[in-house]
Amino acid sequence: MLKSGNLNSHMRVHTRDKPYKCSLCNKRFSQSGHLQSHKRHIHSYRRPHECPYCGIQFKTNDALKSHVRIHTAAKPYSCKHCSERFTWHEQLKIHLLKSHNEGTWWTCQHCQKKFSQNGNLKEHLRRHKGVKPFVCSECAKCFCTSNDLRRHHRVHAVVKQFCCALCGKDFKHKRYVISHFKRCLDKLGCDNDFSSE
Repeated sequence: MLKSGNLNSHMRVHTRDKPYKCSLCNKRFSQSGHLQSHKRHIHSYRRPHECPYCGIQFKTNDALKSHVRIHTAAKPYSCKHCSERFTWHEQLKIHLLKSHNEGTWWTCQHCQKKFSQNGNLKEHLRRHKGVKPFVCSECAKCFCTSNDLRRHHRVHAVVKQFCCALCGKDFKHKRYVISHFKRCLDKLGCDNDFSSE
């Protein structure tokens, strides 16, 4: 037999009532524990795990391990149909879809763009609808995705986490350090034979 509090919590599964609202992005939850987890993962800026190669900091050790593959060129994900290997699981999923017709594409009903994950399609649909549930706590600017909000937060941050390996100049955004690095290579007369992301 469920206790009164547990019964109320369970009933919200059926009623879809979401009484717990995030004060930072207005997203609602049916249970207080889900709200607390959301705040820890989406709105926490504590990043105790630092990359030994470039100094970028991460919230979790798993995120750090994933990032380090950029520096080590590790490719732990292999295709079961061919000899291709990949750095990221998402790259393997896309390869399986494109090369071996394995898996399911998620297709946007508005523009027919295809996605390998349903979550990515949901984010894309928010852009079509103009829904922006993620709100900056500093300036109240709104964003479609948590990643957009996270990138925006760098505008308010004093920390510049990207550093040019040649001259040591710091940048807030990765794209700026990449273009700056290319200019540094040109000044030194080095080959500039790599592509930016």
